Order: sequence, then C-alpha cells, then structure tokens
Amino acid sequence: MTNKERYSEWVEQQEYVPIFMTPWWLDAVCAGKEWDVLFAEDEDHHIVGAMPYLLRKRAWFKFITMPQMSQTGGIWVTAEITADKWQTAEVCRQISEQLDKMGLAYYYQQYLPGSLCVDAMRALGFKTKERVTYRLEDLSNLDQVIASFSKNKRRQLQKALSLHAEHKMEAEDFFRFHSQCMQARKRKLSYSREFFLVLERKARRLGQCEILSICNADGQPYAAAFLVWDSNYMYYLIPTFDPAFNDSGASALLVLEALKSAREKHVLFDFEGSMDKGIAKHYMQFGSTPVKYLSVERFYKPIFRIALWFQKLRELGMH
Repeated sequence: MTNKERYSEWVEQQEYVPIFMTPWWLDAVCAGKEWDVLFAEDEDHHIVGAMPYLLRKRAWFKFITMPQMSQTGGIWVTAEITADKWQTAEVCRQISEQLDKMGLAYYYQQYLPGSLCVDAMRALGFKTKERVTYRLEDLSNLDQVIASFSKNKRRQLQKALSLHAEHKMEAEDFFRFHSQCMQARKRKLSYSREFFLVLERKARRLGQCEILSICNADGQPYAAAFLVWDSNYMYYLIPTFDPAFNDSGASALLVLEALKSAREKHVLFDFEGSMDKGIAKHYMQFGSTPVKYLSVERFYKPIFRIALWFQKLRELGMH
C-alpha cells in the first residue's frame, strides 16, 4: 500500500479533515507534480498524525511548499490528541525527523488556525509567521449579517437591485470571464486553464463547489466566484469582478449570494485571506472577523534563501 492509499484510508476514518488536505484536492491541485505524505505513529503503529506535502524541485534544490489555491496544510492529528500538546509535540517530532532525512533545501507550509502543531514546530527550530484570513462564523440570521455590513456595502447592495444571481456558469466560461477581468486590469491569472478545469471537475463530482455569477437582465456577467466547501467552511476561493461595472454593486451582491449559499449548506464562511490590505479592508466591510493562522518554514540550506529572494524579485518584475 502506498503512502497516498494509506492516507486516503486514514482520512476516511477522521471526523473532519479540511478540504485543502483531502486526497482528492491534492490530486487536483498537484496534478503533474509530486505530492506524498509523512506519518506519525503510536506504539501500536496506528497513525496519529499525517502531513501531506507537495515536493518541488528546481535545479539541484528540493523543497516543500504550498500547492496553488490551498489556504492551509501542514500536520493534521487525530481528534483524540488535538488538544494534547504533549502528544502533538511527539507527532511533530516524528515528522520533523523524517523531514531532516529528505535532503530538503527548504520547507514551507501554512497551518490551520489554532493548531498546536505550530508551537511544537517552533520548539523544534522552525520559524513561524502570522497570516490572516477573514471569516463569518454565524450565518443563522441573515438580516443580522447584512446589518453588520458597512454603510458602503449596504449602499452597494441598493445599487445592485437590478442585478440577479445565477448558478449555471460553466467552468470554461468562468475561466474566460476571469481572464478578461484580469486583462482589463493589465494583470495575469495565477493559474492555468487546465489547472482550473481539473479542480472544478473533481470538486463538482463530489458536490463540493459551485460557480456563482451576478448578471444584468440580459445575462451579462458583472462578477463571479468559484466557491468550494467541506463540512465546516465554504471558501470564497476565486472571486472576480469586471472593472467596467465597479459602480454596479455587483461585488457586494456576489458576497451576499455566497453567504446565502453557505447558510443553505449549514457551513461557515471563509473569505480565504487576504494579506493584501486593500482586499482585507473589502472583506472586513462585510462584518467578517480576522482569524490568525501561521506559516511554518525552515531553510535547510542557507543558499536557498538567496535563490528564493531572486525568484521573488523576478516575480515582482513581471507585475
């Protein structure tokens, strides 16, 4: 049995595993790349923790990093030891020892909010950095949710009264629409057509995604979003807006309709970031609460820090 097969069986036995750490998600977002799993076991060789990871190779470097479109990853422990910092520390020690033997140049993953693994990894010499996402964790009363919107967002909803929501946009059309919106801003998409079609197809097959669009009376889209969810959260994964209709209120209506969808599915809502101050301000105007989570990293080979710095410079030069 391969590690992936063993991990798939283990995930099926867990009460909850975030969507970004499920085997089907990793198959989709790592298509054409190499992902695998490290395990921590108890004395009876039962799995008590697992760390799925994406392994990348550049030149003579091997490194672990986050897959595209994936908010969180890292080490996931069984529900029985989730709140036990000593057992969690043992899980992290086992995983860390395996990482040491992989010949990595660099390790980077983003851990879930509240994970005890972060403190355990920090104690083992890993560095951590704070990140923020934005959540709405009570959708029981939609009127109260709307009342928590800023005056600006409620005013935008009034502007959008002539618009309506649709749930029938196809994956190809969404990709094309997002591409056009980005081109209008003189920017490029961060993902390929093939990547999105694979992800959308796998998620739709499992009933864990939808494409929501806001259109005018003629069916012309002004805004759209690709939403995914697990049993706990809906994620506002890929929103996009046509800049030609910035004053239409479509972006506010898009969020409201996404919240309605989350409420119908009895899940909470996660805006999926962002570390961008402008986007963060936009999300907070919907009454969302900032939720901190941490990235965990280690440079095994100091020279990789320089290589990473040059790569970031190149990326900045492209924008």
